Amino acid sequence: MHSACDSRVDWVTPLRHILVRRGALGTPASVAGVRAPEHAIPAPPFPRELTWVNVAPLRMDKQRGRPVLVEFWDFCRPNSLRTLPYMRAWHERYAGDGLRVIGVHTGGFPPARETEHVVAAVERLGIEYPVVVDERLEIWDFYGNEGWPGRYLWDTAGALYSMHYGEGAYEETEREIQALLGVERELVAPVRPGDEEGVLLPAQTADQPGAYSGPYAAGAVWAVVEGQGGLVANGRTFAVTAPGAIPVLEHPRHTEGVVELVPGPGVTVHATCFSPGIAG
Repeated sequence: MHSACDSRVDWVTPLRHILVRRGALGTPASVAGVRAPEHAIPAPPFPRELTWVNVAPLRMDKQRGRPVLVEFWDFCRPNSLRTLPYMRAWHERYAGDGLRVIGVHTGGFPPARETEHVVAAVERLGIEYPVVVDERLEIWDFYGNEGWPGRYLWDTAGALYSMHYGEGAYEETEREIQALLGVERELVAPVRPGDEEGVLLPAQTADQPGAYSGPYAAGAVWAVVEGQGGLVANGRTFAVTAPGAIPVLEHPRHTEGVVELVPGPGVTVHATCFSPGIAG
């Protein structure tokens, strides 16, 4: 039982399990985006005594009357960083109309589990909307969340309107935001060609632990780093000054190649990650 919550309801059944029981979700691997079922599913509460950035602690039950967009993210994960431009843009465009954007930072890699690193990353990345640091994965467990990024849109009554796992569906999400706000505007332009609606992307190489050297197929290669010093990728040196994810190779399209990562003294590479690119 979780008792340190902002609601009198003990949230013991993860949101995802409710959705599965009601037939709104398939298996975890099949979930991308889904509209919530007709029967209202209430928003889980935010536990007390968590660190909030950019705002005093919020209560989910006090957000009634406005739509709320919640996204689980990790500043060390490339797919979270690739989603950030849209989250920032939606906050800037729709906060004045009543939208509340909330980032739930749940760290997966070791440096992303340190609260001071999260606070510094929020400032470094120019995030102005509220962020709560989910240090003990309490919010993650309330939602039954499956990965990063995980996006949940709640309506003005605090009921689930839609959800989406992974990158993409940006136009769909923005249309849903506009529908809940009762506004109609030009949508945020795609940040990358692969973000356009209906584009199918070739599968990229699976993420690899540590400093990977070898063949790959992707639109970009990232290194998840920590420490101070230099990282050499295919002969080019990148300065590492803070924990996070660094794009070390970027291509205009899905590309097959070979990467060689050599971390210098004082630098740890926790993982080598790959992001998709359009076919070409």
